[in-house]
Amino acid sequence: MENRLLDINAPANRLPDIDLPVDFFAWVDITQEVLGWYNIPCKIKAGIFVLCVEGELTATINLKECRIKKDDFIVVAPGSVIQFHGSETNFRLSFVGFSSKFVGEVNLIKSTMDFFPVMIENPVLPLRTEAAEIYRDYFALLYKMFVGDMLTHPEIQRCVLESLLYGIASQYKQVEGTNRRLSRGEEICKELLRLVMKHYATERRVSFYADRMRLSAQHLCTTVKQQTGKTVADLIADVVIMDAKALLKSTNMPIKEISISLSFPNVSFFGKYFKRYVGMSPQQYRNS
Repeated sequence: MENRLLDINAPANRLPDIDLPVDFFAWVDITQEVLGWYNIPCKIKAGIFVLCVEGELTATINLKECRIKKDDFIVVAPGSVIQFHGSETNFRLSFVGFSSKFVGEVNLIKSTMDFFPVMIENPVLPLRTEAAEIYRDYFALLYKMFVGDMLTHPEIQRCVLESLLYGIASQYKQVEGTNRRLSRGEEICKELLRLVMKHYATERRVSFYADRMRLSAQHLCTTVKQQTGKTVADLIADVVIMDAKALLKSTNMPIKEISISLSFPNVSFFGKYFKRYVGMSPQQYRNS
């Protein structure tokens, strides 16, 4: 199972990147032996959802130390840095994950926009017993379908991902404290994401969003960096690239038309922009 679960690639001077070798993966009864892979800080490229079924363990997610216990739901967004520190008791986890390639074809930011700041700040979500039982059964069902090769169709996998995202969004809204008044930084990030989702196809200038929000570009950049660990340009690029990836993989649109639809001045500029963030040209990505 360990060999199927991980795809590790790390130059000596960088954190190891961990991805999934398949688009969709589900497993139950994950124990300390498997998590031994994560006993050093690792950057997670995949999108991962974990339910603690039994016991307790400690982990650091994006520099925040977390105590994970039974009925806790863990959301590990792509790009997160995670390290497990072990456990004094036996524990079992259930796991559902989506490769970075697959997540790139789904507009993850749009699906998580409403609770993005809370999710980043609180990756461990305590569930009520009834909700935890439902997710335990759901993960067990996904596992059975996974080992039975019943979840190979991309549209089915997409539905699974969206159902998890919408379900977790509703859970975050119910958790005590998430209905609190957002901090000013969280409000700025939420408003920025709303504007980016509305204008990303035509506007990638930081100054455009700063002006719309009546903030200085410097203040916007500093706040977003503090809240998310990313630059404003990177957040805009995340949405642009996710859309571009989805169009490249799910349509037969010529690359020139995709470039035009995203308001790039020419296909060459689009290619350079795409390669800067993805590491390959749009055509190479389409053929991969």
